[in-house]
Amino acid sequence: MIVGIPTETHPGELRVAIVPETAATLVALGLEISLERGAGVAAGFADDAYSERGVKIVAERADLFAQADIVLQVRTLGANPQAGRADLELMREGQVFIGAAEPLGDPDPISEMAARGITLFAMELIPRITRAQSMDILSSMATIAGYKAVLLAAENLPRMFPLLMTAAGTLAPARVLVIGAGVAGLQAIATARRLGAMVQAYDVRPAVKEQIESLGAQFVELDIDAGDSEDSGGYAKAQDESFYDRQREELGKVVAASDVVVTTAAIPGKPSPLLITQEAVRAMAPGSVIVDLAAERGGNCALTQADATIVEEGVKILGPLNLPASVPYHASQMYSHNVSTFLKHLFSAEEGLQYDMEDEITRETLLARSGKVVHPRLLEKDS
Repeated sequence: MIVGIPTETHPGELRVAIVPETAATLVALGLEISLERGAGVAAGFADDAYSERGVKIVAERADLFAQADIVLQVRTLGANPQAGRADLELMREGQVFIGAAEPLGDPDPISEMAARGITLFAMELIPRITRAQSMDILSSMATIAGYKAVLLAAENLPRMFPLLMTAAGTLAPARVLVIGAGVAGLQAIATARRLGAMVQAYDVRPAVKEQIESLGAQFVELDIDAGDSEDSGGYAKAQDESFYDRQREELGKVVAASDVVVTTAAIPGKPSPLLITQEAVRAMAPGSVIVDLAAERGGNCALTQADATIVEEGVKILGPLNLPASVPYHASQMYSHNVSTFLKHLFSAEEGLQYDMEDEITRETLLARSGKVVHPRLLEKDS
């Protein structure tokens, strides 16, 4: 069985789905690995590093697709709807595609792949259960996004993060507020603390207070009742608008006193909750910085523009997209481990690929098979 690793074609996407070290483990399982020439170069992995581990280098993309039984990608067509469209004609019935697919966004690319007889798995839908942690790309990539968000803030802030006592006087530490204490938020807290900032963090889920404090940050408690604030997957639940109105009002006071705000609050498949108003931004000191990691789905700040930096009365608001691709070497390492572990979950040398629909991991990630879209959440959206 041949596993193909094509070059990523989404603009700015520098990651590669499988790194050389991981490729060697797949070869040891009895899989043949083919790599499109140069697919790993942008992430720091030369073709020779793959060849030395038993990977075949294929010069032409069309030849790679023609050979591969399984295609591993960082972004399948659903997560690369424009540039990825060129691959549709290269796909053939019975091929298996595994990668990010943004299944809860535009359903058309999923349907188009299904119509070509593709079996498609979405890595974003890995369930949040203990035995699937090593496959969880959302957590892996959020770790990098949280880290890089703080570095962006430090680069744009016209002051230093740590407390410094110098012959020229004492420099007060920067005050950082992190909103959302999921994986990205916790990594942002840890990074800001390592840089010497005074850090506060807020999350609608009171249960994360201990995690925030364990990293040396202060947990911000607002005088509002979130009720049942966490879903079964560990994500924050959407609340009603009256709750968000009070939350924005209370958070605005903390935002105004901060030099840096990093927002990470996202609800899978839904627009990002609006947490920072224009008025709150204007109350911040000139030179302050907001890094909004929820920019792709509208942002947590009212002024956020995706993939842009704007300035409002001296306050910079950054809306970066795809921060993991800005650290492609380690992002590829982490993604490669996730996707290869998932492939090992499906594959056995004796029986090949197995589709056990009683297994939660397989069932929850399978989007299309046998010419049809099969995932219940996608079928509900179409009905």
